[in-house]
Amino acid sequence: MKRTVSALLGSILLLSSVSLVNAAPTMSVIPEDSLTPQFIGGDANASAAGGTSEEKVWAFLRSQQTKLGLTTAELKTAFQIKDKTVDAASGVEHFRLQQVVNGIPVYGGDQTIHVDSKSGKVTSFLGAVLPSKKQEQFAAKALQPVLSPSDAIAVASAEAASRIGSLGASEKAPSAQLFVYAENGASNLVYETEVNVLEPEALRTRYLIDAVDGQIVLQYDLLQHATGTGTGVLGDTKTFQTTLSGSTYQLKDTTRGNGITTYTASNRTSLPGTILTDSDNVWSDRAAVDAHAYAGQVYDFFKTKFGRNSLDGNGMAIRSTVHYSTNYNNAFWNGSQIVFGDGDGRTFTSLSGDLDVIGHELSHGVIEYTSNLRYLNESGALNESYADVLGNTIQGKNWLIGDDIYTPGVAGDALRSMSNPTLYGQPDHYANRYTGTADNGGVHTNSGITNKAFYLIAQGGTHNGVTVAGIGRDAAVNIFYNTVAYYLTSTSTFASAKNATIQAAKDLYGTSSSYVTSVTNAFRAVGL
Repeated sequence: MKRTVSALLGSILLLSSVSLVNAAPTMSVIPEDSLTPQFIGGDANASAAGGTSEEKVWAFLRSQQTKLGLTTAELKTAFQIKDKTVDAASGVEHFRLQQVVNGIPVYGGDQTIHVDSKSGKVTSFLGAVLPSKKQEQFAAKALQPVLSPSDAIAVASAEAASRIGSLGASEKAPSAQLFVYAENGASNLVYETEVNVLEPEALRTRYLIDAVDGQIVLQYDLLQHATGTGTGVLGDTKTFQTTLSGSTYQLKDTTRGNGITTYTASNRTSLPGTILTDSDNVWSDRAAVDAHAYAGQVYDFFKTKFGRNSLDGNGMAIRSTVHYSTNYNNAFWNGSQIVFGDGDGRTFTSLSGDLDVIGHELSHGVIEYTSNLRYLNESGALNESYADVLGNTIQGKNWLIGDDIYTPGVAGDALRSMSNPTLYGQPDHYANRYTGTADNGGVHTNSGITNKAFYLIAQGGTHNGVTVAGIGRDAAVNIFYNTVAYYLTSTSTFASAKNATIQAAKDLYGTSSSYVTSVTNAFRAVGL
């Protein structure tokens, strides 16, 4: 079967942030099958003449057609506006778009466009566009699938079963969505589907299945691991919201969004398990106390700081399950809930006992509902890094990840260090990135690059001969949250993340602000 771990869309034009205000026009030659992210700069005045912000988006796309390699006469049939968010802090309207061919979405062909409501100008563009010349290859085909969605699901299920044995019940109802897919000169019609099971072992794998011949075009794993009043795991006392049902208290908080509920798997692997209860509301299950209290703190962080109502922005219920399996050295977000093992007592203690780990895992949920960074290669490393940034900021006590639960018998140990990634085998410069295929292309390794950039922006310092003035953790996380929530797309690379972060700083704090200088210097210090 055809398989690849490459996340780059060979025939899709990958664009870094396009800074358009007060910039001289830049002519770019766009290779038809470029694998290299392209930066296009120019003057956005053409998109600023009157009308609504939506009209400015369409006017901007018309003005950039040549640079984007598009010749279509009607852009409104080639792109769909999927979402619009107004950032109250910056006054910028953020649009997410999806390119389509004959009504079928282009895989990885999502874009973000940003309109300054004060100046009326488009400030930036980021995304992947399938050029018209490449679309002609699809137009020559009927673009009709031979396989049904259920056929594609069956192919994916068979592959997963070949690795782990007979599959248990799916955690999400299986579905398959049709996409136009272009890579390395190919022009495929594919189904995207996912296998998400807990039995006979936890597995969440995404597949692209050729809609004509049933071959596997692409597959990659999605499980994000933390590998590497009651009393919590560390013996501290916490207070939290519970619900009285009859004469029994449930570990259920109904005051936040659509609820936060904590379950126990009782050392089995069925999810979500059984809701935890107590007779007097004084809880003794330390892992459950931490999972429940910390989930509330994560919810409060996103709601208070960014006005975000839970992971999806719409009050999504948060479910946590503790005591998963036996001696299980992992915590993971499975697309619908967070799961914690108890650890084996040597490598890990109960994994719910560290706020930045819970913040990290739940932040994967936020990322999945915003930029949806593909968990592969550079976009996957960015996914891990932004989860680290947000989780570490929520805790805010140091620059370590997992130090409260990793190797409980070794003082000062941690999974990762944001201030010095090399302490735990991560690169702190782009030139030293991992380029192999293990770990989905190094998602847990290369995240150290942008982790170091965030640390420099927040704290300041000199790295690789570049001095960065710190702006504080609060301002730094404002910039990084806006970047991942509003600017990045599913296929963003380190280069596009750099440009998007600089643009987010400009939109939040002003083009000439010292914050923009700090962000620019920090990325330069890590080789970007």
